[in-house]
Amino acid sequence: MNTYKIAVIPGDGTGPEVTAEAVKVLNAAEDKFGFKFEKTEYDLGGTRYLKTGETLSDETLEELRGYDSILLGAIGHPDIKPGILEKGVLLKARFGLDQYINLRPVKLFPGVETPIKGKGPKEIDYVVVRENTGGVYTGVGGNSQMGTANEVAVQSNVYTRFQVERCLRFAFDYARKYGKKARGAGEDNTLTLVGKTNVLTYVWGLWERAFNEIGDAEYPDIKRAYCHVDAACIYMIQCPEMFDIVVTGNMFGDIITDLGAITQGGLGIAAGGNINPEGVSMFEPIGGTAPSFTGLNQINPLAAILSGAMMIQTLGETEAAEAIENAVRWATANKLKSMAAAQMGYSTTEVGDMVAERIKN
Repeated sequence: MNTYKIAVIPGDGTGPEVTAEAVKVLNAAEDKFGFKFEKTEYDLGGTRYLKTGETLSDETLEELRGYDSILLGAIGHPDIKPGILEKGVLLKARFGLDQYINLRPVKLFPGVETPIKGKGPKEIDYVVVRENTGGVYTGVGGNSQMGTANEVAVQSNVYTRFQVERCLRFAFDYARKYGKKARGAGEDNTLTLVGKTNVLTYVWGLWERAFNEIGDAEYPDIKRAYCHVDAACIYMIQCPEMFDIVVTGNMFGDIITDLGAITQGGLGIAAGGNINPEGVSMFEPIGGTAPSFTGLNQINPLAAILSGAMMIQTLGETEAAEAIENAVRWATANKLKSMAAAQMGYSTTEVGDMVAERIKN
């Protein structure tokens, strides 16, 4: 029997509520498919920071290296200045554990409404591979003459060839394994690079050269395409079916995955993973803490549940991951009235119970 050590970080706001339902569903999969979790909970986030002034210590970060994976709820607090928790917990974990891929499936489940007229699950079904440890988020830059009329602010978009190449190779491999042709949904496995080569010529020139050189030399079976980021935002609404696997940088990826989330029904069903293929990965719903719904048992837990499915798929429990996704698909098609909090027709815990029972039976 495979045993996995999992660090669970419930976080703030509604994070503990959705995380509890994700764990409930993982326990059902554990019983059904014959593997075992050893779970340890960590108190990290805004509530802890307000009590202790601590974010993510170096000691705790070192502890997290010893786990097979991390399940995260959500971190944030309205009483804490923006940037403290983001840099002190989330970015520190991503950078410190070298989680250099952010993986975001954009999948419309049956029964879920999309704001795009005339599009359905067949058209909205692609994955964004976002480089997760480089770009403008590295914090290279600064301010001079702050508070004066001559203040200068610089934030540099920094990438090394090494960072770009490893992200691209992950994306090419992912396209080969999970692209439309691989899953019987199209004629080709296609990888689309989303950038801005016409204006941001230095960084995106590097990305484009590496994309074509690696594609020619190592992945001739993968069809390649390129799209400016502004055009990609149009096509994600106008013709999302043109996308299969998308690869892009940190900032552009952050933006377009939120656009993708609303097309798949909103943050309540949008899951994501921060991946280190050679180390410890962390999985989370991409929505925030939703403090106005804290403690009401009304928040949608499906994004957290699907994050758990992504986690165990990455760990190699493919059959169990598919069972969770199929149970969610059944629930959206047959049970839930909406993906919005307080409008699902069921409570948070009832949705978790529903998915868990579907897996068991």
